[in-house]
Amino acid sequence: MTPLRQRMIDDMRLRHLSPHTVASYLGQVTRFAAHFGRSPETLGPEDIRTYQVHLTTARRLSVSSVLIAVAALRFLYKVTLRKDWRFDEFIPLPKKPQTLPVVLSPEEVQHFLACVVSVKHRTILTVCYAGGLRISEVVRLRIADIDSQRMVLRIEQGKGQKDRYVMLSSRLLTILRDWWRREKPTHWLFPGEVAGAPVTRSAVERVCQHARRRSGIAKPITPHSLRHAFAVHLLESGTNVRTIQLLLGHRSLATTARYLRIATSSVCATPSPFDLLPCPPPPPESAPVPPPHF
Repeated sequence: MTPLRQRMIDDMRLRHLSPHTVASYLGQVTRFAAHFGRSPETLGPEDIRTYQVHLTTARRLSVSSVLIAVAALRFLYKVTLRKDWRFDEFIPLPKKPQTLPVVLSPEEVQHFLACVVSVKHRTILTVCYAGGLRISEVVRLRIADIDSQRMVLRIEQGKGQKDRYVMLSSRLLTILRDWWRREKPTHWLFPGEVAGAPVTRSAVERVCQHARRRSGIAKPITPHSLRHAFAVHLLESGTNVRTIQLLLGHRSLATTARYLRIATSSVCATPSPFDLLPCPPPPPESAPVPPPHF
């Protein structure tokens, strides 16, 4: 391990970045250095620009992937190497298109879950929808995180390393109790194939795609689709946006507010101003007979 790599790792740990972010940033900087065959300490703004063009044109990466690479390089040069560059100019952030997710209807959610063959994975995906959880949060649930007295699920160190509580419906509690009686897990609520470790995200995602094909639903479906459906269905039922923000664990209310553009029952149900225009008088049933000229 080079001194620069160790220093960057130390800088990320000092700022309590998640292990996933640490691994991602290290991978991005490693690929950047390998592209030029030199240490990042010897590379400058023009090299970074050339690499960004390479990611966009040669490798044709998505904007989201380029954003991750840019974030890693910004951290390296701004924090670890302490460059006093104008980062908005030398390492610009590409503009990310504002897209809206495709949302399942309540009937489609019910049909999809019924098509999941495995009880274990059906329970996991049910929790994704019932609590609006990320799949990374569901697979790391522990037995102790279920609080049946207060009817909440405790999410420990979710995205952004934040704890929060989400609702635990009585129907979901029954499903979780049935799962516990069936498998008797001792620590992780959903243990994986490796002893002492929870089920992996990739395993759930594979099952999710298999169930989507079985369901015949044309819409794209991932575990995160169930989180989107949770938010939109709550919004359409009249739940306050601030409440949904707390349940989802969003840092910014603007992130939650984007669901307002998807909630068709509340947005599209708004009457059009065209419907409020005065109705014109109906046309006569037959044209009047013109008077005789003489």
